[in-house]
Amino acid sequence: MDRIRIRGGNRLNGEIHISGAKNAALPLMIASLLTDDTLTLRNVPRLADVTLLMRILGNHGVDISVDGKRAGTNGIQGDTMHLTARTIVDTTAPYEMVSRMRASFWVLGPLLARCGEARVSLPGGCAIGTRPVDMHIQALQALGAEVEIDKGYIVAKAKKGLKGDRITFEKVSVGATHAALMSAVLAHGETVIENAAREPEIGDVADCLIKMGALIEGLGTSTLRVQGRDRLHGATHEVLPDRIETGTYAMAVAMAGGDVHLLGARADLVGNVINVMEQAGVSMSPTNQGLRVSRNGAGLKPVSVTTEPYPGFPTDLQAQFMALMTRAEGTATITETIFENRFMHVQELARLGADIRLRGDSAEVHGVTRLRGAEVMATDLRASVSLVIAGLVAEGDTMVHRVYHLDRGFERLEKKLGACGAEIERLAS
Repeated sequence: MDRIRIRGGNRLNGEIHISGAKNAALPLMIASLLTDDTLTLRNVPRLADVTLLMRILGNHGVDISVDGKRAGTNGIQGDTMHLTARTIVDTTAPYEMVSRMRASFWVLGPLLARCGEARVSLPGGCAIGTRPVDMHIQALQALGAEVEIDKGYIVAKAKKGLKGDRITFEKVSVGATHAALMSAVLAHGETVIENAAREPEIGDVADCLIKMGALIEGLGTSTLRVQGRDRLHGATHEVLPDRIETGTYAMAVAMAGGDVHLLGARADLVGNVINVMEQAGVSMSPTNQGLRVSRNGAGLKPVSVTTEPYPGFPTDLQAQFMALMTRAEGTATITETIFENRFMHVQELARLGADIRLRGDSAEVHGVTRLRGAEVMATDLRASVSLVIAGLVAEGDTMVHRVYHLDRGFERLEKKLGACGAEIERLAS
């Protein structure tokens, strides 16, 4: 099992290319199930989750080809992927695949909408909370599907097709919004989705669906109106830049100090993060090519945050920000409202010398003057990168184990940081 070793103390200077958003690329790939034409996606990140989803979609009969798979490819730009679901050969998504990645559960809606039936294993993924699928099921039932749970599988049927209706979510859910949206585009009649998630990745998927012939109104709002179509056609779409990767590298620069240009980053996707970082004493300035992040000399100021659905502070940056606040000159309180088990990185940060005290759904972070390198264990995707951020300033060597979590969501992380001056390397098992 690979490990990553970081020797702290180096400032970061240079350029980092921001990859395509994982949280958009995965549902965009799944959208290929909605048409028998070819869907071409550009700027797809090279991640373990993408590779796994390719296998899952292939199991359903999707033919997938990727441009640029040849020696000498520089890897700066994402892949161009062509997905063709000419014929759905299997409407079952098996446990051994779905259990490894939660987002693969989202094939349920498109398979049901196109084929009238689907059998999908209950999901797995990072161990950061139960994340029930009740709202996914309720959305499909609102569209007329018959749904039951049988031996760990969701079995859904709509032999006469789905029918548009009103879906009102009791709370904001990105996954349930994806499920409702990708089901409604092939339903008969109009579907109104209320209390829909407003994350940019939802809008990116909706933009792609519109290119495929879907009729969707209300993008960027909490109410989406979808006029169902008999079929969708092929399209070409570019995946938007990853706002979580943008925020992560911004926090890495803030932690280590220096000046880094995040190429391809979009300020409009990380407005709340920019506000928080500027309060902490970090400069984030939009440029014609992305965002420039710098911290030169000044100490970090403590800033308290609460994770919220977009446009609030994202839960996917909570662990990274906690790592940053371990070096703030004072005390910051970080409150997690999205996932109940998302403080598992606290005990690992403590191994590096962090002073963090848990109080229910909040973590009280008392800044320390220094961290010390140690052996630490990644527990989930975002927690793993928080340990890397802390390692950038820890005295001596920090060894991060279980970095397969990192590979699920960060493309070439050690190379990107290394190119900017970090002393970081991957050690093969």
